[in-house]
Amino acid sequence: MKRTVYPTFDSRNGCPRHDRCYELFPKYMRDLFGPGAVPGAFISQSILGRVLPTRALGTSRDMTTSRRLAAIVATDVVGYSRLIGADEEGTRAAMRKLRDELWEPKASQFGGRIVKTTGDGQLLEFPSVVEALKYSVELQQGMAERNVDVQDERRIELRVGVNLGDVIVEDDDIHGDGVNIAARLEGLAEPGGICVSGKVYEETKGKLNLEFEDLGEQEVKNITDPVQTYRVGFRNYVPVVVAPASTKKPDAKRRWLIPAIAAAALVIAVVGGGLAWWQPWVTRVEAANVADMAFPLPDKPSIAVLPFDNLSGDPEQDFLGDGLTQNIISSLSKARGMLVIARNSTFTYKGKPVKVQRVAEDLGVRYVLQGSVQRDGDRLRVNAQLIDAVKGHHIWSETYDRKLEDLFAVQDDITRQIVVEMQVQLTEGEQARVRQRTTNNLQAWGHAAKGYTLFERLGKADNAAARQEFQRALETDPNYAWAWAMLGWTHFVDVRDGFSPDPAASLKQLEEATRKAIALEDTLPDAISMLAGLAWMRGNYDEALVEGRRAIALNPNSAENHAILTIYTQSVGDWDETIALSKTAVRLHPHYPSWYLFELGRAYIFKGQYDLAIATATEGLGRAESELLRAAFHRVLAFAHMEAGQEEKARRHMAEGQRLDPITVARVRKTDHSRFKNPAHLERQIAAWVKAGLPENPPLKLPDKPSIAVRRSPRGLE
Repeated sequence: MKRTVYPTFDSRNGCPRHDRCYELFPKYMRDLFGPGAVPGAFISQSILGRVLPTRALGTSRDMTTSRRLAAIVATDVVGYSRLIGADEEGTRAAMRKLRDELWEPKASQFGGRIVKTTGDGQLLEFPSVVEALKYSVELQQGMAERNVDVQDERRIELRVGVNLGDVIVEDDDIHGDGVNIAARLEGLAEPGGICVSGKVYEETKGKLNLEFEDLGEQEVKNITDPVQTYRVGFRNYVPVVVAPASTKKPDAKRRWLIPAIAAAALVIAVVGGGLAWWQPWVTRVEAANVADMAFPLPDKPSIAVLPFDNLSGDPEQDFLGDGLTQNIISSLSKARGMLVIARNSTFTYKGKPVKVQRVAEDLGVRYVLQGSVQRDGDRLRVNAQLIDAVKGHHIWSETYDRKLEDLFAVQDDITRQIVVEMQVQLTEGEQARVRQRTTNNLQAWGHAAKGYTLFERLGKADNAAARQEFQRALETDPNYAWAWAMLGWTHFVDVRDGFSPDPAASLKQLEEATRKAIALEDTLPDAISMLAGLAWMRGNYDEALVEGRRAIALNPNSAENHAILTIYTQSVGDWDETIALSKTAVRLHPHYPSWYLFELGRAYIFKGQYDLAIATATEGLGRAESELLRAAFHRVLAFAHMEAGQEEKARRHMAEGQRLDPITVARVRKTDHSRFKNPAHLERQIAAWVKAGLPENPPLKLPDKPSIAVRRSPRGLE
């Protein structure tokens, strides 16, 4: 979570950090009212009624990266989960009061910048290590004072770690070993205590009335070298006294600030509904600009769930964050009253230091969920925070310290909190589906989560490896319906992409796995979607439509199931529904794969909307992930141009398609006969392709010995 911290304006003392205030005040006003429209890159032709972004990540606001030496403070609430479990409302209220009255004022007093805030901790940066240590000591003293009359079981206590080191700066965020060491030192501190690194000790010894206890070199996780550690004693430390209010008038050089603030407050009162809204001391996320969004905001709550970061330091644990993210998306997707961005779109941001503002604008959503997962043996820490990107502030955050076996309970609680905070009303059926889980076996779930990550890569070896993981999941839990469904999908990919040496056997295994999944859970959308595919393969178009629409009814936010259904609606000649379904699929998955546009382009051709067909197929050609897909889009373009009377262009596209993937009329009749219920539609396509240069049959193969052709002429043989 990236937060911009502005200086505290004190009505009695003016600004305690004058120079910094003058520097940041114009920036604060820009952030408050927006930086102005920043046009993105869009295709020139309208495809979806508005536009399709050509490169959703290719905006002009690139991240700036640098390094600097900084004093880092990491804080953490001791036993936060226990406190929340005992009294959630009271704990949250107490935490808000501490932030308002102690944590943030102290940070401002000593020149600190709050970089991140989680449910139970903060990360701060200070330009001076002495000021950082002063802050830490006075923070703990203030906490102790507030806990004097509080019962032990209700006390909020902090651990604090301080380090001086090199940090990587990316916009408002910082990371690197300098940050990691501060976090590890915090974990070594006692409740109410402070631990510092050797560098902090060397820079502050003798400058403050503190005691340092040498704890020696400590081995800490994910840091190569041991960290020299000291425990700080502050019994004799006297807090810094803030100067009393001054009666001196501001000098002429700075007198402008008073009317400037008054004018700003007046504008905000008119625009935003009153002075109470203007709180420059509240840390905020940079707000997304609705005018810059690639898609218009829907008339219902919309959310993108970013991949949960793996903080365990072990790439082998990535599946925990990926699986948790997938489960949350899958659960939320079943609610018709919200728009949920597809996993494949949000996972394009994995491992990238992106701003919430940019994510919201790229994907066209109001809310963004981000978080992290950290595993230590059989313990798990999950951080989650829900952000209103349009308003630029956090509306919910939580930290869960649980046993690994409680992961599903954490997932359910995060999902429930999102639904509550976004004020989504669920029907009884939706409530049941949102809570739906087809295994309670964590080991089986882990194999399936790894399998799904491999499955999404779509390569032959990855598909085979994914199948092995799904099979391991089923060995652990034979009644895991979703694993059965995904096992079936791996056989489908083998048949579709030509990976299987025996397609007939693969189809049989596909059907067996799908039937097994349906028998275990007859409302599982992924299995029902495959059931529709099996019906379509057999030419049972009506059954395919019924099952395909049922899959969407059970999971209205599944971009893939919308795109798959376009194949069946196209087959029966329902061009309007094909177009509508394609638009929805692209809206749910803004970083969609090229095949989402294939049926859309052909539907526009059959409707006679050739300009839209050409624009759509051209976009698909630019996105195509393989030569086979590029060849397919060249043929769609050949069809569109020929129908539009542009024969030269049609021939050019057909020739390029043939260069990439040579086909014949005979092959098209064999492979595409099931694509159209009405044979006339297939014949119309073939006629256009033949006119554009598609051969009836493949050329004869050359013999393996010298050969010659002899032409007969009126004068005899030549």
